[in-house]
Amino acid sequence: MSDAHASVLQHHFESLEQQKECSALGMWVFIAQEVLFFGGLFATYTVYRVLYPGVFAAASHHLDVGLGAFNTAVLICSSLTMALAVHAAALGRRKQIVAWLLLTVLLGGVFLGVKVVEYREKWEHHLVPGPHFSAHELHLRGDAANQAQIYYSLYFAMTGLHALHMIIGIPIILGLAVFAWKGRYGPEWSTPVELTGLYWHFVDIVWIFLFPFLYLIH
Repeated sequence: MSDAHASVLQHHFESLEQQKECSALGMWVFIAQEVLFFGGLFATYTVYRVLYPGVFAAASHHLDVGLGAFNTAVLICSSLTMALAVHAAALGRRKQIVAWLLLTVLLGGVFLGVKVVEYREKWEHHLVPGPHFSAHELHLRGDAANQAQIYYSLYFAMTGLHALHMIIGIPIILGLAVFAWKGRYGPEWSTPVELTGLYWHFVDIVWIFLFPFLYLIH
């Protein structure tokens, strides 16, 4: 084991392999509780969609399917670049690791930028839940308008939480790029890149479900 990689071995582990296994277990436990967290939101969405299918379909018409599909493609590409970064880290190709990680960050930034555009549009059309919510453009009134507000509450809660996970992930990936440039990752030790890749893939998979649930109802 090289001195550079020996320095990352924590004192309570006997080897880098044991440390990697424990780290991977911790990440899978974290992802499992995230599945439960998002699962609660998906379950809530399912209940209300069954109760108000017509209103949910009408409310979803105001979402931009084109932007949603574009963001889906962006995230799929970011999963590819993240996977390539993990592969490069396992081979110890320093420049490739940095390049793929920075490209992943760029794609994540594009996704968040598109979400800002979508959120601004909802704000301008008074579709943000609260005292100023208006279902006038949805051609809904009375109870139907209140039910539409439930849809948009779930829309902002689910997409907002997903965006928060991306906002957290991007600086982590940038940190990995800095360490990669310093030559910290290679065939003997690339666990941080691998585990961050798992996290990023999970975030991407969540969006794969959010897109049809929210955008393609009609």
